Amino acid sequence: MYNEILFEIDDGVATLTLNRPQTLNALTFAMMYEVQDALTQIENDKQIRALVFTGAGRGFCSGQDLRDRLPDGSDLVQEVMDAYIRAIQMIRTSRVPVVMAINGTAAGGGCALALAGDIILAGQSAKFIQVFSRIGLIPDCGSTYLVPRAVGRARALQMMMTNDPLPAEQALEWGLINACHEDAQLLRSATELAARLAKGPTRALAAARAMVDEGEHQSFEAQCRRELEVQCDIRESFDAKEGVAAFVEKRPAAFRGE
Repeated sequence: MYNEILFEIDDGVATLTLNRPQTLNALTFAMMYEVQDALTQIENDKQIRALVFTGAGRGFCSGQDLRDRLPDGSDLVQEVMDAYIRAIQMIRTSRVPVVMAINGTAAGGGCALALAGDIILAGQSAKFIQVFSRIGLIPDCGSTYLVPRAVGRARALQMMMTNDPLPAEQALEWGLINACHEDAQLLRSATELAARLAKGPTRALAAARAMVDEGEHQSFEAQCRRELEVQCDIRESFDAKEGVAAFVEKRPAAFRGE
């Protein structure tokens, strides 16, 4: 069905794999539209409860494929917004929790893509590189938004200005990722985590993510009000009622993501 990604579903967990290993999964317009299509499937298939996002071969993503050029006269800004930025935004607002499994290099736009997930796991050989200034460009694909929010202004600028690779263990120390695993165990660990999240109240998990993102731009009082407004909505859901009942009855909750 797809030419540049792989997409599989197993017991409520979807796995999306960037599949251009010969280029370290360099991003193309076609690939990003395929990513959008797979993410749309997730939005429409309520049986899918979590997503693992990874790359094929020895690297997660080497960034944008500079050979994948648009025809002369194209509106570059709008084309990139429609293909790349929409795909990244769909990850950030997905109906389900998104676990990133970063194998090998995540460079340039690939680094921004990695940071779009909710929980980021990396293999020990993984490294994060901004790389843009090496070719005389500024960071894009949301890098100037995502990286400083993960590691702070000073460290973000260090990454962007020096192009020094950030190894997985240092990325963990800086708070860029959530955990570092042996390479051979990375995908298994990511899948196990996704399966655990898939059994949870995924509607509430996605709402929690949305509230965290909103909170970056709100006053404390305004954010507290938004929490209560969303809570009043969520508390009427099946999962909230099931969670309360299970707590009172001292049994495991059987969440459905509804």
